[in-house]
Amino acid sequence: MARYTRLRQIQALDPERDYQDIYRISAEYEFPWDLQRSLELALFRTYAVPSIGGLLDRTGEFARRGQKRYDDTVALLYEMTQDGGLDSERGLAALRRMNRIHGRYAISNDDFLYVLSTFVVIPVRWVAEYGWRPYSSHEVRATAKTFRHIGRLMGLKEIPETYEAFADFLDRYERENYAYAEANRRVAEATIAIFEGWFPRFLRPLARRGVLALTDTPLRQALGLPRAPRILEIGAHRALKARALAVRLLPPRPSTRPKKPYTRSYPDGYALEEIGPSWVNDLGRRTA
Repeated sequence: MARYTRLRQIQALDPERDYQDIYRISAEYEFPWDLQRSLELALFRTYAVPSIGGLLDRTGEFARRGQKRYDDTVALLYEMTQDGGLDSERGLAALRRMNRIHGRYAISNDDFLYVLSTFVVIPVRWVAEYGWRPYSSHEVRATAKTFRHIGRLMGLKEIPETYEAFADFLDRYERENYAYAEANRRVAEATIAIFEGWFPRFLRPLARRGVLALTDTPLRQALGLPRAPRILEIGAHRALKARALAVRLLPPRPSTRPKKPYTRSYPDGYALEEIGPSWVNDLGRRTA
């Protein structure tokens, strides 16, 4: 298979009809590493909105079970977008479970839309900057369509209809709602601790600075985080650019090896019933 074969396959699909297939090809074969990093950054950005950071802080999930909370997010998103996506029973079951988790809390429609927007916009911007190639127009449209579909099944209102509308909503929401709160900082520090835990102890300070190197000034200010040394920001940018060049020269990912989520909390695999807080299963039985 040539390096751009899958891009040609994507361009032969209809992004209005085949958007879930296009998103899956990009996520599992074309940009698996980039998508994972960009979604981590997307999640991190949401903490800078005090209503979101405050809720996450009050639940205590990141402070007490940070790795599991992270893994649960990864697993649910994967189940909703893997082969079959939201047209499959398992994908719909994952979405219903996510809705039960969220249903316990008073979350505004706009906060939901902002989180949804980060999952659309941040990956597209990341890939444009650090991907081995930019997203095609089909992939951009498919990303917006996929998360618009998820938003509809979440019961959200006034969901942006296009990528451009998602981007406009995200930028405006951040300008109007980013503000420092101590709860934001606590959740951000708990998340950085998760990332640090993936590395040997002697590398953890560098891992922390690496996260800071990928944050912009409004985000850092709202989270109460310091700026990374300028030389590290430059180094991180150049390292990611170099990685993109190296990946472009490598053969494509084999069709027999689609990217699967690596969930440290579930080393032997997971069942949907294990995802989320334990009280979700009791809620599910009461509402069944």
